Order: sequence, then structure tokens, then C-alpha cells
Amino acid sequence: MVAETILQSEILTKFVYPFLLIFFIVFAVLEKTKVLGDDQKQLNALVAFVIGLIFVGAVFPKLVVANMILFLTVALIVVFVVLLLWGFVSSGDKGLELSKGLKTFLFIVLGIAVVIAVFWATGVGGGFFDLLFSSNWSNAFWTNFLFIVVIAAALALVLRSSK
Repeated sequence: MVAETILQSEILTKFVYPFLLIFFIVFAVLEKTKVLGDDQKQLNALVAFVIGLIFVGAVFPKLVVANMILFLTVALIVVFVVLLLWGFVSSGDKGLELSKGLKTFLFIVLGIAVVIAVFWATGVGGGFFDLLFSSNWSNAFWTNFLFIVVIAAALALVLRSSK
């Protein structure tokens, strides 16, 4: 059995967190747009409070917002990982300078790696990956494929340096 923390309790996840989220978003929008007038913090807070309470009372909008927040957090992590890896590939003024073609190749490999990582982390595409990596022919195929890629890369480097 999984231990539940106080932050995961049902009262917090079903009522307090959605209320606070909507309250702060509505309050910030009302403050920024000044729809109810300048220097109306109390009125903006009261309107945001009522909208937050109405939101918590409805079930379907809460589910939609909860799903969107989960999607947002996963998307932010994926974007962070992509930007972190991109920073390693595209060096700035200092450090290793790569040619434009090599950078493009590394960006493509990076994109493919991130897509595969997201599929792996979510458990999507298990049948496809099992076909590629768990079949009786896959071990020999990937060994030969890697061998051919290494030979092609070595030939490309030798032919490029001889020019």
C-alpha cells in the first residue's frame, strides 16, 4: 500500500488546490486588466474568491483543469529536457565548435531521442519497441546496424579530411 502524505489528502487535491489555483489566476487577471477599476484590491479579491468557490463546486471543470495542469507539467519537463540537451549540443562562443551539418544531425538525433524517451516514460508503443528490440532477429540486426554506422562515420571522416 502506498503511503499518502498530507499534501495528497483528498480535501487538498479536490478542493483547496483547485480553489487556490483559480483564485490566484482570476485575481491576477483582474489586477492586471483593471476591469473593476484602479486600486480595487478588495473587490478583485472578493470576485476571485466567489469564482474560486463556484469553480470548486463544479465537478467537470475541475477535472478538465486538473488534466490540463498534469499535461502542462509533463510538457514543461519535456521542454526543459530538450532545452538542456540542446544547450549541450549547440555550444556558444566558448567551448567545442561544431559544424552546421553536425549540429543539424545532433538536433535530429536529440529530437528522436526525446520522442523515444517520452514514449518509454509513458508506456506508449510497447509493442513497437518489443518488435524492434525483443525479437529473435533484433540482436543481430542492431549489432550489424551499429557496425555499419561506425564504418560509415569513419569513412566520412577520412574522406572529409583528405579533401
